[in-house]
Amino acid sequence: MKVLITGATGLIGKAITSLCLDQDIEVNYLTTSTDKIKTEKLYKGFLWNPEMQTIDKRAFDGVDTIIHLAGASIAQRWTEPHKKEIIESRINTTNLLFNTIASIDHKVRKFISASAIGAYPSSYTHYYKEDYPEYNQGFLGEVVEQWEKAADQFLAIDIDVLKIRVGVVLAKEGGALPQLVKPIKYYAGAPLGNGEQWQSWIHIADLAGIFVFCLKNKISGTFNAVAPNAVTNEELTKASAKALHKPLFLPNVPAFALRAALGEMADVVLESQRASSEHIQNEGYEFQFAYLEEALENLLK
Repeated sequence: MKVLITGATGLIGKAITSLCLDQDIEVNYLTTSTDKIKTEKLYKGFLWNPEMQTIDKRAFDGVDTIIHLAGASIAQRWTEPHKKEIIESRINTTNLLFNTIASIDHKVRKFISASAIGAYPSSYTHYYKEDYPEYNQGFLGEVVEQWEKAADQFLAIDIDVLKIRVGVVLAKEGGALPQLVKPIKYYAGAPLGNGEQWQSWIHIADLAGIFVFCLKNKISGTFNAVAPNAVTNEELTKASAKALHKPLFLPNVPAFALRAALGEMADVVLESQRASSEHIQNEGYEFQFAYLEEALENLLK
């Protein structure tokens, strides 16, 4: 088994790559930096330039699955230029992969694309499964809709497509958790907005596990990559403080203050999506960290 990974040097990509190598799955990866190219027994780097639409076609040699993670971070103020970069970085990289695959002899049978639960409209009451028919009408929904549409191109050349809608990633090295616990450590932690918004979280080990599970099994379609037990923002904040043995005594951070500081990007922390994990569980995936407390104990101890 051999996989080509884009975004392999990012937080999620590193976790997936490490798990693949632990299971003796060969990994080719694409990078825009010659400094990041390494060649080892099971791990080989190749250059691409999505802006120029160029790629080293040797990256596809022997590859049967592509895991596509590349895309500009949404963790930046959403100016119009940044919005354009966020969307185009996902669409242009996907198009480059598709156009290259469509023009060469290859063994690729599966395309696994990252996506996001920002696909779903914000709701305090709805429990979202993957077949929900409407996208979020905000910017995040626009990003996901175009991202997933680009991934679906591969169906036209008889390649199975999987779209993994990622929730709030909890990890030591990056993602949401370090930003959450930093103010708590300095006695300045507080829930955001009204604190009642759902946070569909996932431990980085389970996120990597889901990608590799999809890689190894004959499944396709859309899957939420979230733990089985979502929590509210207030519950997440309190549980993190408890794990760190720190008190919480400040009032909630008002939504207007977050919007003043972050602009439209405040949607990331204020919108509420309670997503279901049933689909991936019904396919046979077993979570290592199904409950928040055990995930935080593992990450914060």
